[in-house]
Amino acid sequence: MQNDIPTETFTDIGDSLAVARRRSAELEEQIRREPGRFRVLTGDRPTGQLHLGHYFGTLRNRVRLQEAGVETFVLIADYQVLTDRDVAERQSEIVEELLLDYLAIGIDPDRSTVFAHSAIPALNQLLLPFLSLVSVSELQRNPTVKDEIAHSRQSAVSGLMFTYPVHQAADILFCKANLVPVGQDQLPHLEVTRTVARRFGDRYGAVFPVPDALLSEAPLLLGTDGTKMSKSRGNAISLASGADETARLIKGAKTDGERHITYDPLGRPEVSSLVLLAALCEGGDPRAVAAEIGDGGAAALKKRVTEAVNTFMAPLRARRAEYAGDRAYLRKVLHQGNLRATEIAEATLDEVRHAMGTSY
Repeated sequence: MQNDIPTETFTDIGDSLAVARRRSAELEEQIRREPGRFRVLTGDRPTGQLHLGHYFGTLRNRVRLQEAGVETFVLIADYQVLTDRDVAERQSEIVEELLLDYLAIGIDPDRSTVFAHSAIPALNQLLLPFLSLVSVSELQRNPTVKDEIAHSRQSAVSGLMFTYPVHQAADILFCKANLVPVGQDQLPHLEVTRTVARRFGDRYGAVFPVPDALLSEAPLLLGTDGTKMSKSRGNAISLASGADETARLIKGAKTDGERHITYDPLGRPEVSSLVLLAALCEGGDPRAVAAEIGDGGAAALKKRVTEAVNTFMAPLRARRAEYAGDRAYLRKVLHQGNLRATEIAEATLDEVRHAMGTSY
């Protein structure tokens, strides 16, 4: 699938963000008119349970694209947890839980291909020729890699850490995805993919599209401690949480000393994050939610949020419980996705070998 959509060259982070925003607006209109022109690659690292921040930030957008008719590939990036997370011994369990979350939110294996990184040898073989197209200095100055290293919690960083952006290029290009939904912090990673696709084309001929970023204005939801909601910080409401656990977590969420509830993300981030969560679950406006709570204070706010979240999550929890009762079906979904991804990856690798003159 070649990308016939014109692309623009990014010169720095500020320019890339402005370009990506303009392109995203154009792309949304093109998706509305011709969804069949697009193939999306997205996914997650299996490092723990997905949470409401993931749902409102990225997961619901995947379902939206799937429902719009965009061909969607969802990667479980299990190879990417080998460097900086202590989950290898529980990886099979976490991958299964991740798959449960996908199915519960509405990812349909008949319309989206869900697959595991480690199960697709031909995909991973693309890493070697792709690494030859990127310099060490380009990898070292990638801001996302710097951030991963800073938060790796390890005294020494493995070489695999530096390959993340190029491995991601293989993830995206193996299926010739031409659209990648990302947050603005992931633009540097995607720019490596775009660079690899262009350089491969310049050196060996046109094989890969140059994928576009599809930026979404993801809402910023803070964790219950007032910091970034994160799997590793224990401050998140996971998609697997029950109603009672959700109520307990929200009850302990950080607020402030001002009784009157307002929506002021800069001045009152913790309170505003809770207001926003209620609004997202109710499908309303956060300022209206804050006005309705008014002088009710933190207790009324937390009660409203708890009711909104539990009402919103009830059908998702029901679907999750249903799928959890049929583990054989989970394995079947992943097996079929792996077969589909393998077929595509092997065809792409054959094209690469032919282009490079290594079809012996």
